[in-house]
Amino acid sequence: MSTAVLTAPAFARPGLGRLTLVELRKMTDTRSGFWLLVATALVTVAAAVVAVFVLQDADSTLVNFTAVAMTPPSLLMPVAGILLVTSEWSQRTAMITFALVPQRWRVLVAKLLAGIVLALVALAVGLVVALIATSVAGGDGPATWSMSAGIVGQAAVSVTVPMLIGIAFGAVLLTSAPAIVLYYLLPTVWSVLGEIPALEDPARWLDTSRTMMRLVEYELSATEWARVGTSLVLWLLVPMVLGFWRVLRSDVR
Repeated sequence: MSTAVLTAPAFARPGLGRLTLVELRKMTDTRSGFWLLVATALVTVAAAVVAVFVLQDADSTLVNFTAVAMTPPSLLMPVAGILLVTSEWSQRTAMITFALVPQRWRVLVAKLLAGIVLALVALAVGLVVALIATSVAGGDGPATWSMSAGIVGQAAVSVTVPMLIGIAFGAVLLTSAPAIVLYYLLPTVWSVLGEIPALEDPARWLDTSRTMMRLVEYELSATEWARVGTSLVLWLLVPMVLGFWRVLRSDVR
């Protein structure tokens, strides 16, 4: 008498691309995520409309409208990055997520990639809004439509970096409200302290509001990029390392 032995099929580990798509869906299919993105788009359009009426003809350039259009995403979308991480704990889905993908670092990388993709979508939307605003404003002069590829790349940095910092803050704290409050409060406090003469020189290298404020105005020099990199070590790299360490070590309940 022979005995048939049934073997269970091996569990197919989802690829990083599929995990990224899952994380993108998490950012958009909740009420908070959906309306946050809608609000960001509406504020971007509203800011461009106001700029059309406020800017003088000489200032109605594609570069200036791009700077205006990049401001709302860089300010609001980091909240989506924070919620992408903290919702795993607040909604108690972390156990399911890490049961399906035991390698937690892969989930974290997918969240980072999803944040980058969403930031680049915001960049594309902002550029379209800037192009429309420039054509409506009808500025004169050869500089109206002039914008180098370097400035476009810097615009991408201006919307991507805040998103990544938001994800890092969310990973460090794992709770939405404190992460959102500290994300906005700590840089503001540091900016205020940077006005003190004794702290002015360090602030030039460590205050992202100073180091990144010109990203969409002109191509930065080597020294200015060095200041950007130094400030991001403090506000991006350190929180990211701490956040990865905490998520990889935290108990899941």
